[in-house]
Amino acid sequence: MYVVKSPLSDADLKTVSQALQGALVDLVDLALVAKQVHWNVVGPRFRSVHLQLDEVVDVARAHSDTVAERASALGVSPDGRAATVAAGSGIGAVQAGWVKDTDAVGSLVTALGAVITRMRERVSATGDADPVTQDIFIGITADLEKHHWMFQAENV
Repeated sequence: MYVVKSPLSDADLKTVSQALQGALVDLVDLALVAKQVHWNVVGPRFRSVHLQLDEVVDVARAHSDTVAERASALGVSPDGRAATVAAGSGIGAVQAGWVKDTDAVGSLVTALGAVITRMRERVSATGDADPVTQDIFIGITADLEKHHWMFQAENV
């Protein structure tokens, strides 16, 4: 049931809604993963990594809200429930317990890389269907790639 009527055709709406839902799931999980690592990081670079992780959390949360609101604007109900996120995320599990700072950085490089790969696929998928959504995905990808670069530079 659509409460809000989308300006997109049914075929384009299907493509865009799947891309938005997938992006929402990945961004919610990225925020959760980064926060989990943030709470458990230890080591000589604790403070800098701890603070850097919160930057990723803030970016992922802000972008997840943008994605969810874009879905709503197109008449698609966004689903950010825990079970939906757990079932659909492209991010692997992070270790439980304390995480050495170098391992924390490695975990974020991997998590960001996974989300970036899927986000770039969404950029391609939405180009013809909805350039507005594509533009949102391009901006998200740029922000995530910046953080990906910074975390990679941490462990050189």
